[in-house]
Amino acid sequence: MDYFERRLDDKRRLSIPVELRSEFQTGYVITQGFNKYLHLYPKEIWDQEVEPALRGDILNEVTADLNVKFRMGKIEGKIDNKQGRLSIDQHLLDYANLNKDIIAVRAGLYWRLMPKTS
Repeated sequence: MDYFERRLDDKRRLSIPVELRSEFQTGYVITQGFNKYLHLYPKEIWDQEVEPALRGDILNEVTADLNVKFRMGKIEGKIDNKQGRLSIDQHLLDYANLNKDIIAVRAGLYWRLMPKTS
């Protein structure tokens, strides 16, 4: 599965499809995206792929900018095992202009969360 649509509940929780829940068994990380959308990473992918990429050259401005982009407002958590839900903080929803209806599209090893438009 590379795409799904969901509606956030009143507590800002996103339900992950059953087929994808195993990807998030170690947890999840949500960050701002490159543009006005969010990135949803399985925790394992964040630790193995993103963290090493963000280390880079300490004096490189591009690396510094990426660190600011991905760490500012970053949240981590575990999905609820019963219903497979994860919580998204309000500041991230505001950043990406996300209300209730969300589209999730796989972008390689992570997911892009965007508002559903009519």
